[in-house]
Amino acid sequence: MMLVSLIQTTAYRWSVRRGNTVLFRELLLGPAITLAREIARDEHLCSGRAICVEMQGIGGPIRLASYARPPVDATEVSSGDSVAA
Repeated sequence: MMLVSLIQTTAYRWSVRRGNTVLFRELLLGPAITLAREIARDEHLCSGRAICVEMQGIGGPIRLASYARPPVDATEVSSGDSVAA
């Protein structure tokens, strides 16, 4: 599973990483979470690979998003079937 992580760099700033590569730095927490989730979702939709977004919490990692299912085929959505996230 690929990992996109949020790492605190200063008191109020965060970096977004994919593996060991820093993608973005010096972001506030809210925008950093939003951006990390968008990156993970786009990567999953393009590659179909499982990917999750995590940040370090006091008791261990906190999972913010997980994309592990195969991408949904557009015909399934248009048929009116419900798609569970």
